Amino acid sequence: MQEEGTEEMRVVSDAIRMGADGFLRTQYGTIIKLTLFCMSLLFVIYLFRQVPEHSPVGSFSLACTTAISFFMGAVCSGTAGFVGMWVSVRSNVRVASAASKNYHLAVSIALRAGAFSAILAVSMCLLGIFVLFASVSFIMQIPFYRIPVLLVGYGFGASFVALFAQLGGGIYTKAADVGADMIGKVETSIPEDDSRNPAVIADLVGDNVGDCAGRGSDLFESIAAEIISAMIIGGVLMEQAHVGAGYLMFPLSVHAMDLLVSSFGIMSVQRADNFAYLTRIWSKVISLWNRDFGGQNETLENGDFPAENNAFALLMKGYRTSAIISGILLVFLCRSLLYDEAAPYACWYFCLCSFIGLGAGYIFIAITQYYTDYSHSPVAYIAKSSMTGAGTNVIAGISVGLQSTLLPAVTITMAVLMSYRLGQASGLYDSNGEPVGGLFGTAVATMGMLSTAAYILSMDVFGPITDNAGGIVEMSTCAPEIRNITDQLDAVGNTTKAITKGYAVGTAALASFLLFSAFLDEVMEYSGLPLEIVDIAVPEVFFAGFIGSTLVFLFSGTTIRAVGTAAQDVVAEVRRQFANFPGIMNGTQKPDYQACVTIVTKAALREMLIPGAVTVLSPAFVGYLFKFVGTHEDDPLIGGKCVASFLMFSTATGLLLALFFNTGGGAFDNAKKLIERGFYGGKGSDAHKAAVTGDTLGDPFKDTAGPSLHVLIKLISTVALVLAPSFVKSGKL
Repeated sequence: MQEEGTEEMRVVSDAIRMGADGFLRTQYGTIIKLTLFCMSLLFVIYLFRQVPEHSPVGSFSLACTTAISFFMGAVCSGTAGFVGMWVSVRSNVRVASAASKNYHLAVSIALRAGAFSAILAVSMCLLGIFVLFASVSFIMQIPFYRIPVLLVGYGFGASFVALFAQLGGGIYTKAADVGADMIGKVETSIPEDDSRNPAVIADLVGDNVGDCAGRGSDLFESIAAEIISAMIIGGVLMEQAHVGAGYLMFPLSVHAMDLLVSSFGIMSVQRADNFAYLTRIWSKVISLWNRDFGGQNETLENGDFPAENNAFALLMKGYRTSAIISGILLVFLCRSLLYDEAAPYACWYFCLCSFIGLGAGYIFIAITQYYTDYSHSPVAYIAKSSMTGAGTNVIAGISVGLQSTLLPAVTITMAVLMSYRLGQASGLYDSNGEPVGGLFGTAVATMGMLSTAAYILSMDVFGPITDNAGGIVEMSTCAPEIRNITDQLDAVGNTTKAITKGYAVGTAALASFLLFSAFLDEVMEYSGLPLEIVDIAVPEVFFAGFIGSTLVFLFSGTTIRAVGTAAQDVVAEVRRQFANFPGIMNGTQKPDYQACVTIVTKAALREMLIPGAVTVLSPAFVGYLFKFVGTHEDDPLIGGKCVASFLMFSTATGLLLALFFNTGGGAFDNAKKLIERGFYGGKGSDAHKAAVTGDTLGDPFKDTAGPSLHVLIKLISTVALVLAPSFVKSGKL
């Protein structure tokens, strides 16, 4: 096991660990109370709702199943987030220690730590669904294909916890970050992660509770929502097209495969000889240059070569390895589980759908890298704009963020259309001769995109671990060359975090489409009436959609304002300490780190409640409001139609706004880092101060509002799916 470094390193790491543990204990205490309340409310709603005639499950059994599923989803999602944070706060000091010895060792430890939490998160998601599925099939005497409908509470519980974890963690991390930067870099011109800054520990704690705990819960609920909605669609195919049970079990099999292929990808990065070979080649090139062209004959140190490019290339090599192996195994799974004698070529059509999903995921990563990596023109444009002031920096960053929505939107649209059409052409027909494979084609594409989710999450957790390692090195007064190594690691981590956010948006889009389709199927199932067209020319339906779009902007504004409010408290506290304890700046007095940690903790927990409650309650409000309206218009489906419109508008608006926030915020951040590398004036210049202002704006964009919108999009669809039976009048089944 890698040692924890010097005593100075351990002291800083312990402070980060205590702050993160304290915040998560307090936050999870609040979330547990909210979870128990929501579970009880869900039980009551299902207990007293009208049960369709000939339903194989009574009200009490259905209420118990839904409530227990919700609780299990919440527990598993919360555990996934907690494990991500737990691993991160114990790995950061080991990465810092490894950086003092060997660059590749530091990369290896950071990725292994991320891989542990990622694989555990995916495993827990699969285990929870499998246990629920097996329990329901053993206890209740219902058709096999109807079981997934009873598990929708699992996805709801996962999304419920993910929203509050992402909201609380996002508000915490960015309030501390903004407060620390405004005082440290702008007002006092001290370096990042300087031990004299009273907010520095809160900033480092925020990296763990936001990026690790929040993102772990986020991807967990993405996978849970995708599996359950795909299983529901597979069950519908079993009933309508009389296909085998493989269609229902296919989603679980794909994500079990994900554990295997992601492990291969991680192992491909772990091979130290790859990195050592690159290092030797680079050293020889430098030596030849110095010998033949008269360069200075200096010894090449660990941190002196452009290792960040090599490290990022290795991480992407691991992703490509995972994707290639995934593609090969998807062919095997499609042939084994989706072959049907009545439609012998259907499995190959669905195999193509899975390749579309894999390709869409890779394209999303490439697009995000283009707009957020400082080796490309968009970030350079923002950095150059900083030379004329903060105003032009902000204008440039917002324009890049807005423009960045086009290509991802086209990618999502093409993936959905192509996979749907391939599914329709697969040869699966219902009893009326109508093609019914379109939605399952889209489901398979979503599975293809998420088939490397464990590796993607590993790359995401890599970022905050290396960021924390840099802070520990800076506060431990280590040698400059060690800080150089951790700066390079941090640069790679920033890119991987931006990439995984783009990937999360793509998975949210496809998963939301599946949830929307499953919602329509459930409304038709419980009402006994067809619901294939949502006519927005109907005033009530259009009004509901308008509410959906408005919700997205209201939610985003509330979260960004929460960051600003909490950051003001941090700035005031840091200014107070500098004014009252002047010895902090010359090192004769130590700052009170805990004061800032306490301020941000209280603010994050206070500010996360309102946007979270509005998100959970809004689909129910729309459904029940227009169901009541329908009693006067003699339209039993008006509640379901209005909720469908609400979902369509909010999903489209939320996806585009999330893309803008994620990409624009990432571009702001890397424009600042490009200047800090010596371009356009370098650190301390007017351009740098302007870029810090832009980064301050981008921080809540990319780490609070954007990631929270991923969860919002899926949560409102999941809430609608869970409550769908209560939005319409039941009919004969």
